[in-house]
Amino acid sequence: MAPLLLPSSPIHSFPATPKLSFRSKPRPIIRAAAGLEVDSFTKKSGYLFQLSAFEAESLLDYSPSRIAAIYRRKPLILLRRLIQVGTTFGKWFGVRYIDNLMERSDQMFKVRAAELRKILVELGPAYIKIAQAVSSRPDLIPPSYLDELSLLQDRITPFSTEVALDTIEKELGLRIDELFSEISPEPVAAASLGQVYQARLRRSGQVVAVKVQRPGVQAAISLDILILRFLAGVVKKAGKFNTDLQEMDYRKEADNGLKFRRLYGGLKDVFVPNINMEHTTRRVLVMEWVEGQKLSEVKDLYLVEVGVYCSFNQLLENGFYHADPHPGNLFRTFDGKLAYIDFGMMGEFKQEFREGFIEACLHLVNRDFDALSKDFVTLGLLPPTAEKEAVTKALTGVFQDAVAKGVRNISFGDLLGNLGTTMYKFKFQIPSYFSLVIRSLAVLEGIAISSDPNYKVLGSTYPWIAKKVLTDSSPQLKSSLQALLYKDGAFRIDRLESLLTESLRARTEKALVKIQREEANSRVVFKEILYFTLTEKGSFVREILIEEFAKEVNGIGNPNNNQSAYLEESSLLSYQPALVSEILAMLSIIPELPPELQQQLLRLPADLARRLISRASARTIQRIFL
Repeated sequence: MAPLLLPSSPIHSFPATPKLSFRSKPRPIIRAAAGLEVDSFTKKSGYLFQLSAFEAESLLDYSPSRIAAIYRRKPLILLRRLIQVGTTFGKWFGVRYIDNLMERSDQMFKVRAAELRKILVELGPAYIKIAQAVSSRPDLIPPSYLDELSLLQDRITPFSTEVALDTIEKELGLRIDELFSEISPEPVAAASLGQVYQARLRRSGQVVAVKVQRPGVQAAISLDILILRFLAGVVKKAGKFNTDLQEMDYRKEADNGLKFRRLYGGLKDVFVPNINMEHTTRRVLVMEWVEGQKLSEVKDLYLVEVGVYCSFNQLLENGFYHADPHPGNLFRTFDGKLAYIDFGMMGEFKQEFREGFIEACLHLVNRDFDALSKDFVTLGLLPPTAEKEAVTKALTGVFQDAVAKGVRNISFGDLLGNLGTTMYKFKFQIPSYFSLVIRSLAVLEGIAISSDPNYKVLGSTYPWIAKKVLTDSSPQLKSSLQALLYKDGAFRIDRLESLLTESLRARTEKALVKIQREEANSRVVFKEILYFTLTEKGSFVREILIEEFAKEVNGIGNPNNNQSAYLEESSLLSYQPALVSEILAMLSIIPELPPELQQQLLRLPADLARRLISRASARTIQRIFL
């Protein structure tokens, strides 16, 4: 069994025989008894918890009308929350303004950052989630604020253990000592929606993580969504918070975790802990324990690459993706694997959007901004009525310089930043699914940037995109490939070469960078390209190449064509190795191919001859009858 590391505070390891005392019988929940420490969220916002069982149950699914109906009957709570949020942020912005007037902003930066984190914790989960969304972007957030906001990922003040244990007993219907032979006396991690204990199951002896929901989160998030929904200029749509409501039912999170494990648990160097469904309810979740460190703390670029590959599979292969991959949810296990935890926020990426996203990346990298503007309509980012020519011109201005650096140097953060003005001008719409996809990729780039400031997540993702376009059987992607390779009727072999070369980087070996630097010569590249085009996966590309070669040879033999002009324009026959030695080196590769691929290579002249005969026959018939 692979153990799961959650942050190591307040205990660092699970003792063999910890000194734990179990209660002889269940005791009532103590929420604010004298001498019992109350967490700041409960202390400042505990009045939000005043919902009946029926009202709390009705908030499990996101429904603005249902939430509004509940709080229409509780106007004083709504008013109190509005005053609390307004005055709390108003005071903070006020002191920041005073700092600027007194020219002491730099000296007070860390202090104000700490105050902001405290405010977010007091206001509760909805505001913490907003902060978590930006806490992984060192290229966007000042270091002092980044340090403080990163603490919101797993170091939020826990609520009472007494309350947590009573919740476990109530939800599972058994006493703590009947469920566990050992359990940590304090939580090992506390997040916005719940906190985690380390325990050992009494029946099986397995070490597990026990996640317990924080009291009052349903009421707090629901009301805050209602408020944010109507705050013009802050949040026009609350779609991106919908999954927070799903997170409040741990049974859904458990189902997500099992599906995620089934789809991605078998990927190389990816670990997904198992869920114990027998001991999981709406407010309690029990899962396999994993030992390791947060990915953001170990600076392992190889595992970031593994994360990129896993994200590619999530987003573009299966369409089921982890929508909350902040550093607190990504770990490096002690055996060197990338572990995913916390499956409350998951997204579904429909097939048409997946293919549209791939096409958008292809058109961006190849600077086809006219096609890119159409992709934005397909993805739902632009209304169909948008002026395509104006959008194309604007996108060219936004992306031209960034793309000119080459795909491996395109910064995901820069692209998003540069797009802001254009999005406002042309009234871009940001669907909730797209927000989660962008956030997922942005988090990975943010983690990598802390280790390597020059890391580009798009540059690491593009090889997998190139490989998928070249090998996928989807009619839409095949059509996109053909459209990409032909411009104004001319075959663009340079684009095919770029795709083939990039696809060769679609690997996750630990020595990948070293391999690329040491073996990046024409012989190695040609060998892998030849190997690919002769296999079944490369059949579509092989057909394109044979057809183009036949077309150009046929054109040379056609007396009606201007041969010299044709050769000058030809993109395939004019593409020749610079030296005879390179040709000989390429020919020397053939004996190294497997026998079945050598046979496939020997069949190519016959395929070419059949196409030439077909074209010659068609030309003869045309001359006779026309």
